[in-house]
Amino acid sequence: MLVENWMNRNVVTVDAEDSMLDAMKLLKEKNIRRLPVLRKGKLVGIITDRDLKKASPSEATTLEAHELLYLTAKITVKEIMTPNPVTVPFNYTVEEAAAILLDRKISGLPVVDKDGNVVGTITQTDIFRVLISVTGFGKEAIQFAFSLEDRPGSIKEVADIIRKYKGRMASILSSFEGAPEGFRTVYIRAFDLDRERLADLKKELKGTAKLLYVIDHKENKREIFVG
Repeated sequence: MLVENWMNRNVVTVDAEDSMLDAMKLLKEKNIRRLPVLRKGKLVGIITDRDLKKASPSEATTLEAHELLYLTAKITVKEIMTPNPVTVPFNYTVEEAAAILLDRKISGLPVVDKDGNVVGTITQTDIFRVLISVTGFGKEAIQFAFSLEDRPGSIKEVADIIRKYKGRMASILSSFEGAPEGFRTVYIRAFDLDRERLADLKKELKGTAKLLYVIDHKENKREIFVG
């Protein structure tokens, strides 16, 4: 999953010499939260709605409306932008971009090509779209969560049982986060299952592995198993 396949290509930018007022208007018109800042076509900074709020006079100001307008028209973007912004190359994976967002505690990144030109942006919202897509959510499927031994074939054993009940796999994901040593947590989402046979399926799964929970998104039923 490459960034270039999930990024927003309709990049709205602002020039470093533009006014704070120009930036505010763009954010409002385009309903976005950040603007890459360019100088002669090259990325030199980024300005966000937070930057603009910090630079704006407080509500307690005694300035008149026309004075506020004059002030925001005089302040330039370069005076309040964050210079040398964090970027992500277009050929990075989405996971790498997500790690950067998490590590830097930011909500979006300009995406650049091999020459450093801005070709897109990727945000937390885009990461959420990826998550929904790769997990198969929205197919009215049933998700099963297991604690499985970290050994070859452990996932296939439970997946084969689900297939035996005519289940079609929407996604199979696994994580070692929070799992006991020697185990991993596995999430399987399947659709086309006969819900009248679901009790038999769960019984067979429990006889093979530790079943943590079953969530039926279509029926909005949730079973959490303890112990």
